[in-house]
Amino acid sequence: MRELIQRIDAATPHHRDRSLDALRAFAILGVVLGHWLVTALVVDSGTVHVASPLQHMPELAPVSWVFQTLAVFFLVGGQVAARSYASALARGTTYSRWLGARTGRLFRPVAALLVVWAVTAGTMLASGVGYDNLHVLLRLVLSPLWFLLVFAALTALTPLVARLHPLWPVVVVVHVDIIRLGLDGPARLGWINVAAGWLVPYCLGAAWARGDLRSRTTGWILLIGGAAATALLVLLAGYPAAMVGVPGAGISNLNPPTLAAVTFGLAQCGAALLLLGPLGRVLLKPAAWAAVALVNLSAMTVFLWHQTALMAVTATGLLTGRALPGLHTRPDGMQWIVSRLLWLPAFAVALTVCWAAFRSYEQRRRGRTTVVREARPSRTGEAHRA
Repeated sequence: MRELIQRIDAATPHHRDRSLDALRAFAILGVVLGHWLVTALVVDSGTVHVASPLQHMPELAPVSWVFQTLAVFFLVGGQVAARSYASALARGTTYSRWLGARTGRLFRPVAALLVVWAVTAGTMLASGVGYDNLHVLLRLVLSPLWFLLVFAALTALTPLVARLHPLWPVVVVVHVDIIRLGLDGPARLGWINVAAGWLVPYCLGAAWARGDLRSRTTGWILLIGGAAATALLVLLAGYPAAMVGVPGAGISNLNPPTLAAVTFGLAQCGAALLLLGPLGRVLLKPAAWAAVALVNLSAMTVFLWHQTALMAVTATGLLTGRALPGLHTRPDGMQWIVSRLLWLPAFAVALTVCWAAFRSYEQRRRGRTTVVREARPSRTGEAHRA
């Protein structure tokens, strides 16, 4: 292990901004842990349905503030894509080649997931599994893909949005919410926010790449302003406190994104910018950096297969012939929370098996010994090319 850590540290260019990789790893792992903690597959009379502890214990809503980290991922994604595209132009690389390379890294692991689950679904139907139960499972597996589709679309639009001010998509979100929530407009109008809402942190990332977010003052403004706006929207405007979807809720902050989700994302982006310095110092330690680098090498694999890992453990538990606490039971009390925490290592083991089986689809063009790739330095330390 020590040899691997030293090899990773030695392969890292001295000017690489390690804090960017840490933010990306934090965002992915936050989503994974969030799903594992708030997603319950309850088995009742042979029927499977999804439940959440936030349905029965709404006082736990602050937990969702820690694990809803998508805004940080879009912030880093916008920064990296803008830098990458500028570098590609400087090298004379065409837009189509640049886009093909970037989206290929996203969709090669997706193709593996879809093939495996197509075979699994066919086998389950042939063995007598009901369509309703299969639908619940497939929805869990496929629902994270919306995020990749949005991210891929914004990546494709990078040349257009690289200089777009983040306030413009915020204005769009405000107007959409006023019409659909304040004036009882058509609910389908909210899907405009799927693009506009996540465009906000993506544009912030592009602004960061241009060097516009250099001062810590900007980070504090985003953090304090975003947090205050979110608190006002929740307390006075009736937005949900939970920043994740809750089954059966009338309004979800994520499905589609609301103004509260956007302001909360701004606060997260501000916190991320403020953490760059401390993270950079911590990651000078080889062991800490090795952990972050390894997560980044398989970030999409971890993201795509974490729900499968949860379902695999849940299905294996059914072989005991009884409902196991924290795995098959209703998430309606603290006993379920404690039991679910005890199941997390089992989910991690199952995810490790998935990682070992499918990581090659994400890494096969990177080379076996290449752990990190060179990035161009910048005055502010945020230059990074992935």
